[in-house]
Amino acid sequence: MTKLSVNVNKIATLRNSRGGDTPNLLKTAVDIQGFGGEGITIHPRPDERHIRYQDAYDLKTIVHTEYNIEGNPIPKFIDLVLAIKPTQVTLVPDAEDAITSNAGWDTKKHKGFLKEVISEFKRNDIRTSIFVDPILEMVEGAKETDADRIELYTEEFALGYGKGDKTAIEPYTASAELANKLGIGVNAGHDLSLDNIKFFKDNIQDLLEVSIGHALISEALYLGLENVVNMYLHKLQ
Repeated sequence: MTKLSVNVNKIATLRNSRGGDTPNLLKTAVDIQGFGGEGITIHPRPDERHIRYQDAYDLKTIVHTEYNIEGNPIPKFIDLVLAIKPTQVTLVPDAEDAITSNAGWDTKKHKGFLKEVISEFKRNDIRTSIFVDPILEMVEGAKETDADRIELYTEEFALGYGKGDKTAIEPYTASAELANKLGIGVNAGHDLSLDNIKFFKDNIQDLLEVSIGHALISEALYLGLENVVNMYLHKLQ
């Protein structure tokens, strides 16, 4: 079964909009795990517009499933991850002012930098994953950095599938097959939803984990958080 890691950034966004502590981020993370969620993902950004760096420390005390911290490996982020030692760190090349992640790493161009950062995390027993586009050359490059896993950036799939183009899955299927052949684990995330997750999962070889936030929290507004978490878990079986 593919693990479901729930990204709670949107909970923090809603909390911050009023300056208080409602909704409570820690309670939400506890509840998600109680509902069957198998991981909690956060993506702190330097301006702390949603997840705050203190949130990352506070969550460490209550996440008893897998804890995944995503972000651009600037020095402040690296220090945070090394201090917390989550289950997994996912390296994402997003600009500081990016609204959301919008591209994977050029693993060939940034091979030296990634390899250096990854070696530091692995020395601290932190599983490493690299956010990549579904391009075979980038998957090969990820292998050369010694990353444990890749996270396939799935926005293009979601856009195509939403328009009825099921061939949009093909680059992802090929990338996953190559990753497995190279001995790299496969995660996925970005714009995956209740509408497309089963088709995606059924076409990706040995998909280990999906990280879903925006769609899941949006769907929960209509269907309820516990119900939505269990709907995802059912589709991922």
